[in-house]
Amino acid sequence: MAEKNPTAPDIAKLSYEEAREELLNVVQRLETGGSTLEDSLALWERGEALAARCEEWLEGARARLKAAQPDTEG
Repeated sequence: MAEKNPTAPDIAKLSYEEAREELLNVVQRLETGGSTLEDSLALWERGEALAARCEEWLEGARARLKAAQPDTEG
């Protein structure tokens, strides 16, 4: 499904905090209801993409932390 809101920021360019904040807004809008099925599906899809972006940031942070830890095995 194509992006419904052309003014919405590109998810790939969002910081973790921006993606998380928008994801919280999406969840709140979905929980409130009142949207059409089409709008709800578009929100759900954006929410999924935002959640994936947050996970990318977290995985990157985990990798950086792991790389910074001294190797204690051996």
